[in-house]
Parts: sequence; structure tokens; C-alpha cells
Amino acid sequence: MTTYTALTTLDGEVAAKALADALETLQPEPTGVGCFEVEDGSGRWEIGGYFTEQPDIAGLALLATMHNAADFAVSRVEDRDWVAQVRRELHPVHAGRFTVYGAHDSHRVGPHRIGLKIEAAMAFGTGHHGTTRGCLELTERMIRTGAAPRRVADIGCGTGVLAMAAAQTWRVPCVATDIDPVAAATARANAVANDLEPWLRVGCAPGFRHQHHKATSPYDLVYANILAGPLKRLAPDIARHLLPGGSAILAGLLTRQCRGVEAVFEGHGFCRADKITLGDWTSLRLVRG
Repeated sequence: MTTYTALTTLDGEVAAKALADALETLQPEPTGVGCFEVEDGSGRWEIGGYFTEQPDIAGLALLATMHNAADFAVSRVEDRDWVAQVRRELHPVHAGRFTVYGAHDSHRVGPHRIGLKIEAAMAFGTGHHGTTRGCLELTERMIRTGAAPRRVADIGCGTGVLAMAAAQTWRVPCVATDIDPVAAATARANAVANDLEPWLRVGCAPGFRHQHHKATSPYDLVYANILAGPLKRLAPDIARHLLPGGSAILAGLLTRQCRGVEAVFEGHGFCRADKITLGDWTSLRLVRG
């Protein structure tokens, strides 16, 4: 089935959400509407509509004018099996002793590697992005120092790859949660595929609000591979759920955003222990004092 997207940007959350609400009333109706802050420090927001038939171009232009937004960019999306394409094109990723791979590449995992099997799905975290690889590299460095966390949390877990890396390495209780039910379901399936159910529990909830956290926290290690804005908002909760001397591995940060995130966490008693930069992205390991 052919689908269409209509995307625009404008300044400010209130204005963006008002335009998103108005977009839902357009005829023909969009099958979905998204509204997201652009994480580049500009204060811009992106509003998108998804349609199963060609949208009303004149109506979109009118909405953009009324809400002082940029003109909508309308695109036709080719009908394609994206998951099958990802399976064909993604290759195993090596980060430290970890290899992230799809089932079709199981023969390419070396005998002395820690394999993390991740199937292509609608969730972030296949290991190919610099943020995920950075977190795995920081985990590798922790292992080399003899670190042995007893409880681990992965907030905004996506496919669950970071929680799985911890569970495979230390065989300790790990909790992986995500606000997106698709991501949570994907992480749960990956935990089963990697035989990690005894150590890894998965839930769908924002931040530390799932019941699994009540039973497992405080933690020695918390992963949060999200974005700069949400990380800043999560700083107080991460501090509350992390033991003194525990590590927070943070990612989803453009290098220019790191200092701002560090400053917020310093205000909650953290100091930087390590960092790694891959391309435009930097991952941090902060330790709670």
C-alpha cells in the first residue's frame, strides 16, 4: 500500500502541538500525526502526518500559513518490506568484546565474542549507530577495570541491546524499559532469543515508573541512550535510583550537547569518569558521588 508523509517545522512546543491537533482534522484524515522537538538546540519542532492516500496539498498550505510554519514537504513512500531490507543490508557490529548481529549472520560471530542477537524491527538500537556502539565500548572499558555491578537498568531500551550486554556479561538482575510498546515488545523478544529471561525483565513505562524498578532498584549501573533533553529531565531520577559510586552511561548526545548534560548531572552529584566520541556522537560514563 502506498503511503504519504507531510512534514513541517516551527518554533515552540505550544505552537507545534496546536498545528499537530489541526493536522488531525484535515481531509482525507492522516492515519497518524507526530510532533517532536528537533534535538539540535534550536527550539524547533517537527510535525508530521502520515496518509494512506494523497493529502490535500492546498489544505496543508493553509495550515502552514495559519500556524506560521514552514511549507509542508509531501513525499510518497514506496511500498517496501523495510525489515527484510534491513536484514539484507545490516552487518554484524563489533564493539569491544561484543558482536551485535542478526540471526542470518550467526555464523559470523567469533568463538571468543559475546554475541547479542538483534532482529531487525521497529525499535532503536541495532548497534550500528554511534550512540549504541559508544555505550558498548564504555561497557567494555568497565569490564576491563574489573567492574561488577549487581543490578542494572536500561532506560529507553529500544531493542534492549545494552541491558542484554550487561546480562550476558555479569549474569545479574537487569531491567529494560521503554515508553514505546513496540520497543518493549522487541526487547522482550530479543531477551528470549538470547536466552536471557533469568536475568532480564522488560517493561513499558517512562523513566523509572515501572513496577520492575520498585523491586530491583537502587542500581549500580544505569544506561540511558535517549536524547539530550530527556536526559537532563531524567537526571534527578537517575540520581535517586543509582547507588553512590554507581555509573550512569548516557548517550544520544551530539558532541556539542555533552557539556550541557554534564552540567545538569554535576548538579545532582555526578562527575565524569569516561567518554567516547564516534563521529558526531559522544557517550558519557558519569559516576555518582
